Amino acid sequence: MSTKVAPLLVLAWGNPSRGDDALGPLLAERLLAHAGAPSLVGRVEVLTDFQLQVEHALDLVGRERILFVDAALDLAEPFTVRPLQAARGGGIGSHALAPEAVLQVYEDLHGQPAPPATLLGIRAKAFGLGTAPSADALADLEQAIAWARGWLAGEPVTVELLT
Repeated sequence: MSTKVAPLLVLAWGNPSRGDDALGPLLAERLLAHAGAPSLVGRVEVLTDFQLQVEHALDLVGRERILFVDAALDLAEPFTVRPLQAARGGGIGSHALAPEAVLQVYEDLHGQPAPPATLLGIRAKAFGLGTAPSADALADLEQAIAWARGWLAGEPVTVELLT
């Protein structure tokens, strides 16, 4: 049985029960529906979790590109995008890693550079337990989804941000 790995990975995290912290999983859910487009079938895998863990380094194996997605505090724009590099820090244990630490675990395990990775942070403000994402956060999410769809297509994407 062949278990071909999709070259693109979207790895989103957050708690759907904590207001705007649900933005990562919500984006993943929307991209999963988009991933059914004929041009993306077999090319993208979308994963979600409550937090990044050491084990996520195994999900990076065989990928061409990785998009990490999370809600982010203190953003002036609806979302930010930045390239990631492997880095030590914050302690590598069994709980809650930064995406840079996941890349470092991959490099330590495999003795080679991690695939190119990008962090998509979506503006978030409210993390109340048992609350829905705020209207502002959902509007910002729409802009982030538009950017992420371009990332999936491999397009150089520029989005005019509505602040």
